[in-house]
Amino acid sequence: MDSPRRFDTIRIIFNPNSTGDAPKLAEELHHELTAALPATDVTLRPTEHAGHAVDLAREAASAGNALIVSVSGDGGYNEVVNGVMDSGSEDAVCAVLAAGNANDHSRVVGRKPLAEAITEGHVRRIDLLRISMGQPDATAVYAHSYIGFGLTPVMAIDLEKGSKGAIKEMFSVARTFRKFKPFEIRQSDGKHRTFDSLVFANISQMAKYATLSEAGDHPADGKFEVITFPHMAKWRVLLTALRATTKGLGDQPSYAQYRFSTVKPMPYQIDGEVKSVEAKTDITIDSVPRVLSIIG
Repeated sequence: MDSPRRFDTIRIIFNPNSTGDAPKLAEELHHELTAALPATDVTLRPTEHAGHAVDLAREAASAGNALIVSVSGDGGYNEVVNGVMDSGSEDAVCAVLAAGNANDHSRVVGRKPLAEAITEGHVRRIDLLRISMGQPDATAVYAHSYIGFGLTPVMAIDLEKGSKGAIKEMFSVARTFRKFKPFEIRQSDGKHRTFDSLVFANISQMAKYATLSEAGDHPADGKFEVITFPHMAKWRVLLTALRATTKGLGDQPSYAQYRFSTVKPMPYQIDGEVKSVEAKTDITIDSVPRVLSIIG
């Protein structure tokens, strides 16, 4: 473990219009850190529009010895992580205080209450996923937890928005089934394959209930797990999806890089946020080892 860190600045980024507890939690964290670290400049940074957290995080990281805290769910934290990566800073540190529908990263990777962890100042480094599309010099986007195509991420988000309880979870999955269609990709060897789900996971769980693999809680091995559902009868997919929400899917193959091409336009999810990719796009998923410094 690295030596304890003390920061010149701490920037707390949050959405003031969040339907959850983000504004309240951000204020409480600001109060705790101001009292515990009186020599540190601790400032609240509310976002003003979608994507603003990227700009705020980039600006904060570029200032030097800074800690950037995202008070959000996985999607908001994704913006902060990408802003820090865009800055090129080598000494900026990230943290997340869970305040969203999906808090997978905080739940799996977090070790103690955030204010306590920041006060102690123990920094560690984790891997990130990087997705690159098209030409080799295309702008890369980073994920702290997962990148998913097809059913599994859609099902996981649907479960997260639904109510707890095995029966209600089953109905949530069934609703997703009715509108879901498999998708086709061209693998790096030129072969075409059809999947119901393809997930690249930097952590072992999604949406509280789905356990995707037996990977550890500290993503720092330079690899990610690839969880595939080849196209199959829907009843078999349903059983597999429900197994993920109960006992988990077990060991999964791990890779440092995975390449494929889309056949048709298709949506995908990155840390819970829905995006889209055009047909005939070359996609590369890489693990970037120990590139992000975190506290928590």
